[in-house]
Amino acid sequence: MISTEKGILPGSDYYVYTPSAQAQSLFFYPLIIGNFSYSDDYSLRRTAFDNFLLMYIKRGECIIELNDQVFRALPGQIVFLDCYHPHAYRSSTPWECEWIHFDGPMARAFYQAIMSSSAPVISLKDTYRFERYLHKIYLRFREHLPLKEALFNNYIVNMLTELFVSRDHEHPEAVSGGIIEDTITYINNHLTEILSLNDLASQASLSPFYFSRLFKKETGFSPHEYVILTRVNNAKYLLNFSEIPIKDVCFQTGFSSESSFCTTFKKVTGQTPTEYRLACNQNRT
Repeated sequence: MISTEKGILPGSDYYVYTPSAQAQSLFFYPLIIGNFSYSDDYSLRRTAFDNFLLMYIKRGECIIELNDQVFRALPGQIVFLDCYHPHAYRSSTPWECEWIHFDGPMARAFYQAIMSSSAPVISLKDTYRFERYLHKIYLRFREHLPLKEALFNNYIVNMLTELFVSRDHEHPEAVSGGIIEDTITYINNHLTEILSLNDLASQASLSPFYFSRLFKKETGFSPHEYVILTRVNNAKYLLNFSEIPIKDVCFQTGFSSESSFCTTFKKVTGQTPTEYRLACNQNRT
């Protein structure tokens, strides 16, 4: 469709899509997608437009107003907006972007994970994959190709993953995130050993207090909770897929005694190890 909106230059086009009920309950889905060239007097201000917007700036610059702040997006940068809330964008020079309004059951969770700071402008080290996925969606509409909703979901997930990984690496906390990833690897490789808070903090070269706060922030669990859950999950695997005696499962997963193992296992799963193994065997018959 050709836009008649003021400030949109000839050659611009857009496409509106109505997702199926299944897509709305399961997938990320496009709602409107287009490629616009804008004049230097283009301006848009909305109190709400119920979806999320991704814009890839191809030429010129875009000025975004959000939460009483002003941001500048340049060629090669991506703008990510929660259009459920007031927002505005404009420019004083001609500019061009390819864009998609989309939504989905997990859209807000992805938005919040990616936009951990208030800046809606994201720079990717390499924009090739993001551009490709966005353009693939656009081309399916422009070239009248089959509109496959599972494929749209895949493309949008890939675009958001590119932003998630890039935004994670932009933050100073990314170094801290790497420390926690290393700690998790260490826990999995030393599960049968004593894994005290002091030991794990020392392994990460951090104070116990700061390490605990950082670990909780990154994983949602305290170090002790994470170690216990990891041991229980390993025990569940052994109980389900082996005939190893429960006493041996206890020590192979790092518990200090069979009684503490049974007590902890039931607290986490609601079943004793014996009950869990029996239920697994019954499910296989």
